[in-house]
Amino acid sequence: MEQKPIYQVLKEKIIWLDLLPASLINVSELAKSFDISRSPVKEALISLESEGWVMRDGGRFLVSPLSIERIKEISEIRSIMEVQANIWAMYRIDKEELDTLIKIRTEIENLSEVPTNKQLVELDLKFHKTLLKASKNKELAQILERMLQHFLRFWLSIPLKTGIKVVFKDTIEIIRAIQMKDEAGVKLATLEHIKESMDEIMGIY
Repeated sequence: MEQKPIYQVLKEKIIWLDLLPASLINVSELAKSFDISRSPVKEALISLESEGWVMRDGGRFLVSPLSIERIKEISEIRSIMEVQANIWAMYRIDKEELDTLIKIRTEIENLSEVPTNKQLVELDLKFHKTLLKASKNKELAQILERMLQHFLRFWLSIPLKTGIKVVFKDTIEIIRAIQMKDEAGVKLATLEHIKESMDEIMGIY
C-alpha cells in the first residue's frame, strides 16, 4: 500500500477517535494490519506529525492530545479566515452548491432530538465543506478544513449540553444570509457559530 492511503486511513481514525487522543501508536501492529513493512507506516506518521495529528515521545508516536490552548488559537484564526471564506462563498456559490446547502438545512430541521455526536459532526462537516468549495479558493479551503477537523475531534469527545436547535441555529442563519446575499448577516452568523462552538467545548473542559 502506498503512503497516501495509509496516511488517509490513519488521519480518519484520529479525526473520528478510533485512535484516541494521547494514545500510543503501535507501528508494528499497524504495519501488520496493513500487511506492509514498518517503513511506510513511519513515513505516514511523519506526514501526520507535520500536520499536528500525531506527536513524538522519544522514539514513539502518540496521537496528539486534545489541547484547549490549540483550540483557542484555531478559533481565533477561524474568526478571520472563515468569515472571509463564507463571504466569498456567498458571492461565488453556484446553483448546485446552493441546492446542497438548502438540503443540509432541511436535514437539520428534520433531525431528531437525540442524534449522536458523530451524526452532528458529519452534518456540520458537510455544511463547512460545501461552503469551502463554494469559496472557490482551494488554498484557503485546505487550511480551514484541516483546522475544522482538529476542532471537530473535541465535538466527538463531549456530551452535547444544548439542544439541536441551539447547535445549528447559526448554521441555518448562515444559509439564510447566503441566500439573501446579506454580507453583514453572513459575517455575524459565522462569528456566532464559531463562538457558540467554542463555548460548548469550554463548558465541558
